[in-house]
Amino acid sequence: MKITTIIIRTLIGLLFLFTSIGFFLKLFPEPALEGNFKAFQLGIVASSYLIPLAKSIELLCGLSFVTGRYVTLANILIFPVTVNILFINFFLTPEGIPMALFVFLGNLFLIYTHWENYKGLFVAK
Repeated sequence: MKITTIIIRTLIGLLFLFTSIGFFLKLFPEPALEGNFKAFQLGIVASSYLIPLAKSIELLCGLSFVTGRYVTLANILIFPVTVNILFINFFLTPEGIPMALFVFLGNLFLIYTHWENYKGLFVAK
């Protein structure tokens, strides 16, 4: 189980690092957008802060996953991002569902493997 955790954590971390660094350094051309996803993307870009915020969180969590430090915190920080990645792909760009499922289920798996660290969050005081 420990080897599986390290492999999934590292793969997700590298994926987040790759996409966030690519965004900030403009390493890749903008993909051609169409239909409802184009309207959605234009709205997010118009906000001017959402994409850089999400990519910054991805960068920090990617570093955390790759180095293995602060993984418990990174799991919680990246969870809303992975849920949105899953929903965007499910509703707007179905061709991306396999990668979105890997990221979402990998995040759930990492939360499960670190569950002892989260138990204190669910204690009513």
